[in-house]
Amino acid sequence: MSLATYLLYLGAVAVLVATPGPTMLMCVSNAINHGPRRALASGAGAIAASFVIMAASALGLGALLAASEAAFTGLKVFGAIYLIWLGIMTFHSQAAPVSSMAPRQSRSFFVQGLLVGASNPKALIFFAAFFPQFIDASQPAAWQFAVLAFTFMAGDGLMMLLCTLGVGRIAPLLRQHSAIRWINRTCGTFFALLGGMLLFVRRNA
Repeated sequence: MSLATYLLYLGAVAVLVATPGPTMLMCVSNAINHGPRRALASGAGAIAASFVIMAASALGLGALLAASEAAFTGLKVFGAIYLIWLGIMTFHSQAAPVSSMAPRQSRSFFVQGLLVGASNPKALIFFAAFFPQFIDASQPAAWQFAVLAFTFMAGDGLMMLLCTLGVGRIAPLLRQHSAIRWINRTCGTFFALLGGMLLFVRRNA
């Protein structure tokens, strides 16, 4: 992989991670309702999901989903149901006291991030088509995949960190003015809409 190719990939990653999506919405919602530490735990889960998706795409699962309508539909319906359920829960949620986070709570937010990050089967197909464009076939693929995956996870993690810390700073002000109820309703509605839209996603879209 040449330096020019890597810089091109870096620019593509910057655009991808800066585009708002379910994981960023999840971090914002959790930072407001539960504090930055819990939001970062869910963000870590989303990053772990990204790595699993990229690895699965490299191993051929993305190609399988592109070829199998049944497998794609099954994953799509599961992801849509989870996002809609998360939207309903967020819509009706109340802000919890921000305190020290027990390991059990940390795991629950991590799992939430893992499920949100893995909810879209299109990501598997996307990475299966995206990565090969930046891999030099004349060089070993393993280290190139590692560089591409680490770069994406680092960029995604940095974006979620900045978003979480930024929202966390203004969360007390939002709590003071009782704006959280409307923010939760807005975030919950968006989660449900994303889940509903996922039901209409097609493999070749």
